[in-house]
Amino acid sequence: MTKAISSPLAGNPVYPVMFAMGACHLLNDSLQAVIPAMFPILEKDLGLTFTQLGMIAFALNIVASLLQPVVGFISDRKPMPFALPLGMTSSFIGMAGLAFAPEYWMILVSVMFLGFGSAIFHPEGSRVSYMAAGTRRGLSQSIYQVGGNSGQALAPLISAFILVPLGQHGAALFLFVAALGIFILSKISFWYKEQLAKEKLQKGKKVLLSSLPALTRKQVGVALALLLIIIFARSFYVTNMTSFYIFHLMDSYGLTIQTGQLYIFLFLAVGAAGTFFGGPMADKIGRKNVIVLSILIPIPLAIALPYVPLFIVIILLALIGFFIMLSFSVTVVYAQELVPSKIGTMSGLTVGLAFGMGAIGGVVIGILMDYIGVYETMVVVSFLPIIGLVGLGLPKDRKITAA
Repeated sequence: MTKAISSPLAGNPVYPVMFAMGACHLLNDSLQAVIPAMFPILEKDLGLTFTQLGMIAFALNIVASLLQPVVGFISDRKPMPFALPLGMTSSFIGMAGLAFAPEYWMILVSVMFLGFGSAIFHPEGSRVSYMAAGTRRGLSQSIYQVGGNSGQALAPLISAFILVPLGQHGAALFLFVAALGIFILSKISFWYKEQLAKEKLQKGKKVLLSSLPALTRKQVGVALALLLIIIFARSFYVTNMTSFYIFHLMDSYGLTIQTGQLYIFLFLAVGAAGTFFGGPMADKIGRKNVIVLSILIPIPLAIALPYVPLFIVIILLALIGFFIMLSFSVTVVYAQELVPSKIGTMSGLTVGLAFGMGAIGGVVIGILMDYIGVYETMVVVSFLPIIGLVGLGLPKDRKITAA
């Protein structure tokens, strides 16, 4: 049976830390949300092509994608409590550059600073949430991830109510968000450091059982590969919805930027709710069951989305957003339980891959829209969720109890 070393507080969730990490995740991802929120502004004011917009998304996400597993691997070997405020400081620098960059290449450099900050924050933040969780790992990961998804959900509102009226310089307001994040994460870092000290002082290490049965190395590898394919399909699709679906709403339904962004907000806000409910649901009915549910329900809805009238779009966006994000936190926990001795690495790999697929998706979708058109691209992307059916082959888990 697979086993994992728990934190000193296993079985005793530390809710203030769990919620503080969720709040910081919201702050961190709201900074990243400024970038897709700025796409309609950059396309209009600087005359950037869809391909160039895709490259901006690529620059942000590829840095976060490549570095997150590295940061996670390093922190598994040598935890870095004060890396959290350091990462937010990098995001502060990137946001300052983004708000005042007069040229395209400067925007690319600025978003790379944001990507670097994200690469540090996510695996370390997931580790702290895991340490504070006790046996409530699904709930803790949901609180942490729903903070991030809520931050991402702010992108349409940022565009509609800040960037449209104020333009590119309106991004400077988010320097205050970054500063608040640095302050809170500095406090959390001291708690993190104390927990590491307690672990060193422990004579006997507690054991926390995985919800998965005993698996061979080959079975773990296959399961991890299937999980990463699911993340690929989900991330590619969500990138399309958050960064490019606005152009479909404007072209096909005649919506303004502000009105169209409210539709995107609906998708992301309901998705954040799905993320929250997914973790506790997985604690009760199993990780795989939630992952499969998250795969099956969105498929017909996503395929129908490009063809329906506007009033049906609202309904489908809400349903797709909720169910496709239901397994967001669950896939992270599932990966951590596949390789329980590498919590940071698995978090960095799964969340990092999500950023990586977002990076590639941004470029591919941008090129498709330039060459075959906006509507045609939406039709092609609508079939992506079908790829997630590979999740039916994941090993089934069971409910866990404290050691």
